[in-house]
Amino acid sequence: MTGAVSRASLAEAAERLHAVIPSADLSTLGDELFSVLHLIDREHGLRRALTDPSRAGEDKGRLMQGLLEGKLSPAAAQLSADVVKLRWSKPSELADAFEKLAVAALAARAEADGKLDDLEDELFRFSRIVEAEPQLRGALASIGLPAERKRDLLDALLGGKVTPSGQGLITEVVLYPRGRSLERGLAEYGRLVAARRSRLVALVRTAVALSEEQRTRLGAALAAQYGHDVHLNIELDPTVLGGLSIQIGDEAIDGTIAGRLDDVRRRLAS
Repeated sequence: MTGAVSRASLAEAAERLHAVIPSADLSTLGDELFSVLHLIDREHGLRRALTDPSRAGEDKGRLMQGLLEGKLSPAAAQLSADVVKLRWSKPSELADAFEKLAVAALAARAEADGKLDDLEDELFRFSRIVEAEPQLRGALASIGLPAERKRDLLDALLGGKVTPSGQGLITEVVLYPRGRSLERGLAEYGRLVAARRSRLVALVRTAVALSEEQRTRLGAALAAQYGHDVHLNIELDPTVLGGLSIQIGDEAIDGTIAGRLDDVRRRLAS
């Protein structure tokens, strides 16, 4: 669990990213921040030095600037230096912060292209493809298959069929799982992308396909229940009892929360 100090620093880092986005090259910013993450994950001594509480923030910033100068865009290098100047409770939490910033930057790129909904759908659909294809999942998760072979496989599967941000995030979570399963990594990235618009993500399993009007009503009903916009990931499942099952985070809206489900159904039918 992230400590209070790191939570405050993460919030400030997100604000600094938000300030950089309007003037940054969004076609490269996310990938550059991921490259910083890879450096920090790979170099344990550097990660400890950048989170050493006895070391001044300005000193950490200069160290990072020196490492990145000429290798990244000025915007990415300055943002990275600003992030390491902040206080982090654990070395791993600094690395996690760079991952979240990189995902947010790629989400901002999709948003600027008018493709944020597409990006969310791409991450969800790919996770379902992986679940349905054990051989594909095995290949992508195999520690014996070289990274370039995995990249080539993803290029063949996704090239020209998804947004640049979608291909970037899926490739990242396959090549750098950071201790997570492929499904868990995709779900985490999906939540981070949804947070770009402060939206919750609902996994909706339905026995029959929903019309566009029904999707709109369902989204409005859930937004009213939770006080946030809700992005719907729809999955057809004829075995769903009662025709509809909804999960938001750790909360399943089913027979155990009958009143809420009944209310959603009434709104959907009205």
